[in-house]
Amino acid sequence: MNYSTAEALQLLQTGTVEMEGYVPWGSNRTFLVSICLPESDAIQAIYKPQQGERPLWDFPTGTLCLRERAAFLLSEALGWHIVPPTILRDGPRGWGSVQFFIEHDPEEHYFTFQHEYPDQLKRIALFDILINNADRKGGHVIRDEDNRLWAIDHGICFHHEYKLRSVIWDYAGEPIPSALGAELDGLAALLGDETTPLVEALLTLLSRVEFTAVQKRLQHLRQTRQFITPGPGRHYPWPLV
Repeated sequence: MNYSTAEALQLLQTGTVEMEGYVPWGSNRTFLVSICLPESDAIQAIYKPQQGERPLWDFPTGTLCLRERAAFLLSEALGWHIVPPTILRDGPRGWGSVQFFIEHDPEEHYFTFQHEYPDQLKRIALFDILINNADRKGGHVIRDEDNRLWAIDHGICFHHEYKLRSVIWDYAGEPIPSALGAELDGLAALLGDETTPLVEALLTLLSRVEFTAVQKRLQHLRQTRQFITPGPGRHYPWPLV
């Protein structure tokens, strides 16, 4: 990404959105868009309008785009910066999430580089536990031209009941690296103060029950200092990629 996070957020929020095409994969309406500002190069982004969300039995209708934004905020609060800059705004198909598009090779995904970047993948695996990601497919981990890994597609996360489904179980039962543990401790301090902008924002995106569940998962990780092992039932998404 050739922009700072602040620059990317500014472009996403204030630029003019122009439709480029429909992204055919995925269960919900997703579009590739260009975002333009005068005297600035256009950037590409992924636009997911709220009205294009497919109803789900276990997630409230119209909340998937909110969860995309919440995942970005938590990634930033941890200092991990693994979710591309993501905002909520109006667009050609109505209000929804708009996420900075990361240039990557679509033929590459978790299964093609899973043994190359253990430090980065441990961070993503831990993040998925925290946000209770119900859909970490292999294609939802991408690599940019600088060999930096990014985590995308967080619409079905943050449920208050256990729903973790992921392809990244390589570290199950292993100790959490001390540096990551310290960053979890820092997040706990932030989430414990409801006057912080982070908590105020999260409580506009998640229900109180969902927010409390994040705190409980965080507490469990801090107490055990271990990556969790798969729970009962199905713990892989389908399809895997």
